[in-house]
Amino acid sequence: MAAAAGTAHLLLLSLLCSLFVYQCDGACAEVDSDTEAVAGKGFKLGCISCKRRSEVDGAATVEWYFRAKGEADFVHIYTYNEDGPTIEHDHFMDRVDWNGSKRSNDIQDASIYLLNVTFNDSGTYQCFLNRILFYEFYEYNTIISKVVHLTVVAKATRGTASIVSEVMMYVTIIGLQVWLLIEMIYCYRKIAAAGEEALREAANAEYLAIASESKDNMAGVQVGE
Repeated sequence: MAAAAGTAHLLLLSLLCSLFVYQCDGACAEVDSDTEAVAGKGFKLGCISCKRRSEVDGAATVEWYFRAKGEADFVHIYTYNEDGPTIEHDHFMDRVDWNGSKRSNDIQDASIYLLNVTFNDSGTYQCFLNRILFYEFYEYNTIISKVVHLTVVAKATRGTASIVSEVMMYVTIIGLQVWLLIEMIYCYRKIAAAGEEALREAANAEYLAIASESKDNMAGVQVGE
């Protein structure tokens, strides 16, 4: 009985560790977009919104809008949904590629890549991520908005904010991976300790069973005499 309980405890601990590793795989980190592009080059417009609970299934659609410098209104330039990408404005035709989450409708990275940047691309970009979270008995809809103020220059002048943002991104990713590694080691040590305990309990139970059987046999011999 004790051995069976130890084995069940070991299996439960293994399952919990496996679930933990699965949920931590592909950690999401929200990083602000760069804001300075070079004319004639490509540029990534970043838009990342991480789910607070990764175990909850979700689906999202994405829309990008643009307001040129000196203009009052935004224009719709790009849509991404379950049917794929659609460029909505002639000014950006054949110049926008999807650079976000792939092979999933559960979008957390809604970034796009702007090709052959021109000075006319300077202005304000706004990303809307329309997300639906699927709970057991209901659905929850939320809209996340991110704004990027883009400046186009003739020559790259990497600013301090860009450097700090990139460094923080790598620090966050490395920190998450180190934390995951520590938790995995802790889980595996707990599994090993539980396994050793189960083996000891099984050995003790077997020893007690043998001792009890030997005692019964000796008592039977004495009665026979």
